[in-house]
Amino acid sequence: MVKRRLARPQRQTDLGVRPDHIERSILVIRGEKVLLDTTLAAFYAVSTSALVQAVQRNRDRFPADFIFRLTANEWAALRSQTVISKPSSRGGRRFSPYAFTEQGVAMLSSVLRSTRAVQINIQIMRAFVRLRQLLSVHKELADRLTKLERQMRRRDRSTDQQFQQVFTLLDQLFSPPDPPRRPIGFHGEREPAEGKP
Repeated sequence: MVKRRLARPQRQTDLGVRPDHIERSILVIRGEKVLLDTTLAAFYAVSTSALVQAVQRNRDRFPADFIFRLTANEWAALRSQTVISKPSSRGGRRFSPYAFTEQGVAMLSSVLRSTRAVQINIQIMRAFVRLRQLLSVHKELADRLTKLERQMRRRDRSTDQQFQQVFTLLDQLFSPPDPPRRPIGFHGEREPAEGKP
């Protein structure tokens, strides 16, 4: 008898953050894999404003390729995809969020200077690595599928030509040639008229 192992739900770390939750929180914006400031603040167990203030105080550590602010259109699109309260008078966010790239997240641990920040950063870095590995595997699979598809198309063309030849021969075998048609009308031999040679 074969025993099947049931998939165990991923355990929360001692910090209360599940690794799959971190992976699902990574977004792709402007072609970059990023985490938003609100998500990072929740992971680090600090307020979003405290996180943003720490970044503002150390702005020289966060160049444009480490952190960027979402445009109004990006923020509107993100709000429409996820359930986020409207910014006007409902207690929602009034400014668009900051997006931290992998390097920006790594820099945050040096700015926040807490043991929790260091531990969370280790988990986030592992999540980015897993995501890169998954993307490379998917790219390899996509490349292999594309190659296989090209091969099948080439084979399909040659196979189609071969089948076309077989069908042509079968048509010739099963459809006998049409019998010669008799001309319509009376066509008797004409006898020369009298008096004419």
